[in-house]
Amino acid sequence: MNDQQLMRLSAEIGNRLKQQKATVTCAESCTGGWIAKVFTDVSGSSAWFERGFVTYSNEAKQELVNVQAESLAQHGAVSETVVREMALGAQHAARADYAVSVSGIAGPDGGSAEKPTGTVWFGFAAPQGNISTFCQHFTGDREAVRRQSVAWALQKLHDEFLTN
Repeated sequence: MNDQQLMRLSAEIGNRLKQQKATVTCAESCTGGWIAKVFTDVSGSSAWFERGFVTYSNEAKQELVNVQAESLAQHGAVSETVVREMALGAQHAARADYAVSVSGIAGPDGGSAEKPTGTVWFGFAAPQGNISTFCQHFTGDREAVRRQSVAWALQKLHDEFLTN
């Protein structure tokens, strides 16, 4: 997905959030704030996006979005448990209706047999405590993995959580 397509998708997410009178936040690790950037590329996004969290380190995950040290120790930062806690923590901290969290291994280093480069976990928190998690495996260099992660997260938010 190119920059123009990301911008159009972000604008559509914004329109749907405005229709619902809802807000969204994000807790990002491997995407480093790219989701927040795409949201704020849309003029007027302050009506539906107030803040996001770049929680690249484990310490940041704990301090900013209340990820438990035990979860990080037991499962690692790139895990279903951690993205679930990231999404819930961001939703709570931002007082948002929806939250998206992302943690993955963009490469080229950091992969393992269990979690190869390109492994990315996503968490989504919706109103009424609805939480969903997903794992995807992307290919390409660091830039490609990160871009695919942003595009996948936005498309999933749009299609599964904001479409009536």
